[in-house]
Formats: sequence, C-alpha cells, structure tokens
Amino acid sequence: MFSTGQKIFAIFFVVAFIIIMVISYRKDKKIHLNQFRGTKWVLIGFIAFMAILLLIKYLLTQ
Repeated sequence: MFSTGQKIFAIFFVVAFIIIMVISYRKDKKIHLNQFRGTKWVLIGFIAFMAILLLIKYLLTQ
C-alpha cells in the first residue's frame, strides 16, 4: 500500500513532530500554569455533565 520511502518519511515526520511538540510544551509550561488555573474543575464538570446525560438516557430507555 505504501512504498518504503513513504513509510520512512512518515516515521521521521511523526518523530520530529513529537519532539517539536515536547520542546514547545516545555517552553510554554510556566505560562500555561499561570494562565489556565482551574481548568481541571471545568474538565471534571464536563465529565460529570456527560455522565448525567448518559444516566438519564439509560434510565429513560428502560
């Protein structure tokens, strides 16, 4: 399906992309910790909301 050259390119691209993303995240980590305080509560609220919706759907279909 893919040639050897395409597979090698894909592997190098993925590795390079991951390395660049890690470096960028490490540079911006201090800024993110200051600007995005409290986001874990938003995530917890979203997960709880989705769980409640799924529970309601489950209860109404039975």
